[in-house]
Amino acid sequence: MNPLPVVRATIRANRLSFFLFLTLIAAAVALGVALTAQERALRRGAARAVDKFDLIVAAPGSQTDIVLSTIFLQPSAIELIPGPSLARILAEPKATIAAPIAFGDSFQGIPVVGTSARFVSHLADGMAEGRAFATRSEAVVGAAVDLPVGHRFRPTHGHGPATVGDSAHEHGWELSVVGRMKPTASPWDRAIVVPVEYNWEVHGLPTGHPKGSEAIGGPYDPALLPGVPAVVLKPESFAAAYGLRNAYRTTESTAFFPAEVLIQLYGVMGDVRQVMSYLTTATQILVILAIIAGVVALMDLYQRQFAVLRAIGASRFFILATIWCYLGAIVVSGTVAGLITGVGLAYVVSSFLAQETGIVFVPQVGGPELALAGTVLGLGCVLALIPAVAQFRKPVVQGLKA
Repeated sequence: MNPLPVVRATIRANRLSFFLFLTLIAAAVALGVALTAQERALRRGAARAVDKFDLIVAAPGSQTDIVLSTIFLQPSAIELIPGPSLARILAEPKATIAAPIAFGDSFQGIPVVGTSARFVSHLADGMAEGRAFATRSEAVVGAAVDLPVGHRFRPTHGHGPATVGDSAHEHGWELSVVGRMKPTASPWDRAIVVPVEYNWEVHGLPTGHPKGSEAIGGPYDPALLPGVPAVVLKPESFAAAYGLRNAYRTTESTAFFPAEVLIQLYGVMGDVRQVMSYLTTATQILVILAIIAGVVALMDLYQRQFAVLRAIGASRFFILATIWCYLGAIVVSGTVAGLITGVGLAYVVSSFLAQETGIVFVPQVGGPELALAGTVLGLGCVLALIPAVAQFRKPVVQGLKA
């Protein structure tokens, strides 16, 4: 006998409980899938964001704060590299690019970052529109900044809510947007980039060039260099990278690969993910057990119907198969719905994080997510035998008297 017609009839007769059980499994699976998919998306997104920052040299301090400030453009109070040390770093012969990074201003909440035109070209692999800045009154914008080429604006001092509205301290310096960078998949897509000399001059500092000069970029006069939070170096070779890292680890500066900081952060994320995975697995097991308990109670209501089927010739194995297929339908439907919902939830979270950080996160379904769904599916199908066997063992007479 085919148990599927009886399964379909049972589902139709108990639509509410069926979809309630299905939803519980879907929620448990979705939580686990979203967690693992988002964690891997965070790793990939962060790795892409630091890809063009080969080596960072900064004043001694927290490397995490330096990375958050320099790469992820999060306002942070970090020490400045003093002028004499900065002069040596910017003139480093073993680096093809030595780009100072300076902060301090913003426009409508968008950070205004000072650096070199060469670093802009390196970071974005060229311009999507217009050209790189050539004077101190010119700026280029990130791919996600809603300012057109040709737009003129006046930056304000500082970061955060105080830089927007009547309380903003506006500089009298007007900048003109002359180009738009290609997407970098990093927070620099949401930044305005200007010559570092602008940052120095607008704050009343020397610019590394003789007074009255409008030059931008090197070479710089060591006696006229102010400090900067960090310098990004692109070493000429792999061996030179490690040599420079060791050379600039002194009492006046620190040098490190951003990937070193990410590895530390990944370690923390991995520990958190492991704990969350244990909690998610425990939740899934409890949900499945709760559903099975509910199905056992539901099947008891149908005890007389099953006994009648037995009395007219249905075998014990038909009853077992019917109940197992009913529970299997719940588990399979809930697992598939949870897998789809989990990926959708990961995309929603990724979109929110991208808006907040500027980093592109792309969650994907891979081995960990499929393994999680497969575990729930397998465990659910095995545990579904519990109510099936319980009905399998009940005598017909007992069922008819129910």
